[in-house]
Amino acid sequence: MLDKTEIKTMQNIESKYYMQPMLAKIRTDIVNETCQLQDIFNRLYDYLMGCRDEVESLIQKKIERGEIRDASQARKSVAGSAFSNLLIWVFLKNKEEGHIREDIFITAKISFVPQWRDLFFIKVGDDTQKPDVDLVIYSLNSDNSLKSCLILSLKTSLRERAGQTYKWKLLMEIANTESSIKDKYDIVYNPPILPLVCFATVNFYNEINTPQHRGMFKFFDCAFIGKNIATADFIKPLSYLIKYVNENL
Repeated sequence: MLDKTEIKTMQNIESKYYMQPMLAKIRTDIVNETCQLQDIFNRLYDYLMGCRDEVESLIQKKIERGEIRDASQARKSVAGSAFSNLLIWVFLKNKEEGHIREDIFITAKISFVPQWRDLFFIKVGDDTQKPDVDLVIYSLNSDNSLKSCLILSLKTSLRERAGQTYKWKLLMEIANTESSIKDKYDIVYNPPILPLVCFATVNFYNEINTPQHRGMFKFFDCAFIGKNIATADFIKPLSYLIKYVNENL
């Protein structure tokens, strides 16, 4: 069962014009039993790519009505948010069906997480470093205090972006241990709990099998791919996220 905030989140995602072709295709696949709800995670790439023409048609119609001025900017906006919104929607649908525990929540707004400033900000001298956070999955105790937390970074392309995320992961681990490096750079980090740091991609550019990128995944607590391909130990199918959060949060 979803709470009011989660229901509102789903409704907000469903109201976005560019999400509607993808969500319609997912609903059709579920009704036709083409795949189960849990397996939709592994097909996010297919929905993102398979609905490009329909989304482009919607963008053009909005341009004709004067609702959008710049088609190129609209495409960039869609590319930047469709993956995140699709993952949240599928996550909440799985929670609604009982595949994810009721005390586990997902959000793109870090301020929704209890003690978020202590959790996400690392002080380095007079400056503050913030993680590369696209989504946060967290669980609460019975008194609504923070129980556990997972930072999830989403990337359609690996390249420099994966590197940015794992560098913050390394900084977080340095900040959480006693070391000369921590003292040298005056690093201060006092989180209420130590969050897991994970990475998810749809691998648009088929980059995951290059040695450099495979090496990056070793720095994360877990890495996932939303593409229906054979995976190795270094990256899990995104449907594994259900088991991972239920067991680790």
